[in-house]
Parts: sequence; structure tokens; C-alpha cells
Amino acid sequence: MSQPAERMTAPAPTPIGHFIGGKARAGESGRASDVFNPATGAVTGRVALASAAEIDAAVAAAQRAFRPWAETSPLRRARVMFRFRELVERDLDRLAAIITAEHGKVLSDAKGEVQRGLEVVEFATGIPELLKGEYTEQVASGVDAWSFRQPLGVCAGITPFNFPAMVPMWMFPMAIACGNTFVLKPSERDPSASLALAELFREAGLPDGVFNVVHGDKVAVDALLAHPDVQAVSFVGSTPVARHVYTTGTAAGKRVQALGGAKNHMIVMPDADLAQAVDALVGAAYGSAGERCMAISVAVAVAGAADPLVERLAPKVRALKVCDGSDPSAEMGPVVTGEHRARILSYLDEGIRAGARLVVDGRGLRVAGREGGFFLGGSLFDGVTPEMRIYREEIFGPVLCVVRVPDFATALELVNAHEYGNGTALYTRDGNTAREFVHRVQVGMVGVNVPIPVPMAFHSFGGWKRSLFGDHHAHGPEAVRFYTRVKAVTERWPTTSSGPAFSMPTLS
Repeated sequence: MSQPAERMTAPAPTPIGHFIGGKARAGESGRASDVFNPATGAVTGRVALASAAEIDAAVAAAQRAFRPWAETSPLRRARVMFRFRELVERDLDRLAAIITAEHGKVLSDAKGEVQRGLEVVEFATGIPELLKGEYTEQVASGVDAWSFRQPLGVCAGITPFNFPAMVPMWMFPMAIACGNTFVLKPSERDPSASLALAELFREAGLPDGVFNVVHGDKVAVDALLAHPDVQAVSFVGSTPVARHVYTTGTAAGKRVQALGGAKNHMIVMPDADLAQAVDALVGAAYGSAGERCMAISVAVAVAGAADPLVERLAPKVRALKVCDGSDPSAEMGPVVTGEHRARILSYLDEGIRAGARLVVDGRGLRVAGREGGFFLGGSLFDGVTPEMRIYREEIFGPVLCVVRVPDFATALELVNAHEYGNGTALYTRDGNTAREFVHRVQVGMVGVNVPIPVPMAFHSFGGWKRSLFGDHHAHGPEAVRFYTRVKAVTERWPTTSSGPAFSMPTLS
């Protein structure tokens, strides 16, 4: 007689703690949040949510480590960065698998994310050159003057779920290379990549306490913003939270850069290479399931480009290979959580009610064997107008809206009138149109025949208008300025006193 089959049980969720003072540390607050595999819907982890006391412990560890690290020569700091870069490159496949398992993006996209983060690390290895000051001999008789940059102290980063490796790596390599210490508060939705990076940094020889990772929610964010020993805060996320971080942090006397939301337009002119434009739109709108701050979510079709653009887009959107991101053939994976999926669905319903035409409907997609996953197919709206919510608001999902306009001037006015000014693109074969667009568009990052114009690491990243709060953009030269402050010195060695001077001193 055969024995009854044993009931299959799901493995218990893995506890995910913090990294403080060079050591893994279990959560002590008694609060935790579920971490999902978006492709299956299964709970795979329980991430600890830090209390204010745990934030204090992380900041204290960073504060203790600050002075010895700041006194370390830039060359030695650069050598740690070189070793860290080698280790991240060694473990790129493992890091990408961690990202796919918790975020859902396809493996190739996860690897690309890590690579773009590595580019910032590579830029940070040049910190001895980047920190060089200025010197002027003999600004006056027997007087020399020079200036140089010094680190701020403990810096903090608050990062979003959509790039759990890349966006943190926009922040902490530059902050640490400049001589600061760092406390990272990553998204609680996909927390494990940041812990893996912390372990690699320790392996690279970074002293304990220089880099700390503390998971949490609003309690942790507000504790970092209020902490008197945190000197600077970098943030990437939605505009309402970016505004809160900026106003709260600056009110507490901190230096803050807060990158907010986006609604990125791509203008397609009638003279554009339509095949190139369509392929660019599909990748830029549906890559990473649209969960990118630089995703193109609005295609602005000018005059005669509109009908052929929609006709060519629709079959490509329907043909998207949507499945588990770990499948090498996947072009698009699930969205990050069931809650986020429901939010995107509500926007699709809203667009239909507002009168937009849903040319491709991704709501009915089912992935065999992954029925519990948070999947949506690509959706394509035509006939969208600026009054509609699906045009005004950031959906952050695999939804592309087509707006039809009669001419280039109207298209440019449409882009400039939007409250967000993060990224934009133009597809055309006309150099004069391209030059006018680059010159006149009110957006921080611009692409000409480039759909996602994310600057390389040796330039800086950031938008305009309600896409950025603060004066500094991320990574590149702007990061050196953000994470340091200038000290100016005027020096002389007189042999005799000339007596007190009561007028404004002048040098001649």
C-alpha cells in the first residue's frame, strides 16, 4: 500500500536584519515587513524595521568611524574603492539574481543596473584628483592663498525599490571616497542587495562603521532627518516624499538633495526613423515593467507620425515576453508588489473612464505556473489629453500614453508645461529641430535619438522643477561638491608687525 504524499510546505521567510558597525545585526524593534518574490507572490523574507534607537546606533557607529576615515589619505580611500569594484564585478551574477528575486526585473536588466552603479565606483576611484584644491602664490606681497575640500561627517541615503543596487551606488561610493561615513536606508521592499554590497565593502577592507545599512519605514526616515549628527541626506523617490525629506532635513540644518518623480515625454517627429523610434519606445516604456524614474511614459506624436506610430507600437507591445525575470527569454517581469499592481490597474480604469482609447490591454495577462505573481502585460493608450490623470501623474508601471499634437511648437510647449522635468527625448533626423529642442526644453536630462538619457557617472544626474529639491544633482562632479565643503586659507609669515589696522583689509 502506497504511503500518502507529504504535503509540500513553503520555506519559512528568511529574517533580514541590519548592518551596523561592520557586523550583521538582527532587528530589535519587534516590527518587520514582508519581502515578496514578485514572480510567485510568495513571502520570501521578513525585513526588520528599525526603531529610532537602532538609527541612533547606526549613526553612532558612523560617527565613531568618521575621524579616522577622514584622516585616511584620498589615495588609500581610492584603493579600497578599487578593491570594492573588483568584488562587485566578481559577484555581478549573484547580485543580479538577488535583485531579480526581490524586485522582479529581468536578469539582464538587473545586471545592467549593477554595471551602472559600478561606473560611479570607477569614478570614485579618481578621488585624489577630484579633491585637489586651488592655490595662488603671492596674492599680495608675502601672502599666499589656497582652498580645498573637506568631508562633512555622517551622511545618509534613502533609496527606492526600483534600483536596489544602482541608486545606493550613486550615493555611498562618492560620499565615502570624499572621506565621509554613511548610513543607507534602502527600500524595505527589496532590501537584500544593500546587505550584499555592505559585505563586499567589508571584504574590500573598508573600516567598520564607515558604511552601515539600516532597514525601515517612515520611523527610520524621520529619525535620520532629525538626528543631529547626520550632516547630509540624499534621497530618491516620489515627489511628495522628496518634498518632505527636503523641507524636514533643511529645517534641521542638513544639506539635502532629494530627487522626486517624473513624467518623461518622447517627441516623435514626422521625419524620424520610425522603426528606431518604435523600438526605443518599447524598451524605454516597458523595460523593468515601467518602474524607472527615467521610463518614457508619454509618446508625443507630431502630425503625420501619429497613426503609423500607434500601428507599429501595438503589435510589439502585445508580443512582449512577460514572465519570471529569472527566465533568460524574459523581456519584462512582474511589478514589485500586489499593492503596486492594484495601483497601476486603477490608473488603467481611470484612463478608460476619461475617454482614452486602450489600444493594448495588459490587465488580463496570466503567466502559467506563476499565477500568484504580480504580473501585468504592457498597456498602450491612444488619444490621451493633458487633462487626464494618466497624463498628469506618474503611473510607474508598464503603461505608455500617446498624445497627438499638430506641430513641434505644441509638442515643446506640452513638455515644458508639465510639473515634472526629469528626462525627455526627441526622435528626428533634422539637426535644427534637435538644436531648438535641446536649447528650449525645460527638463534636466535630454536625449536626442536616445530614449533614456541617463548621464554617465562622470557627469551628474538630476531633473528640474518638481523632479528635484535641492541645489545638487547626483553622482559625478556635483557629488564631490555635495559631500564636501570648501575651506579657503590666506597665509603670510611677516617678520615684523606693522601695527593694528582698523580699515577693511585689502591685499595689494
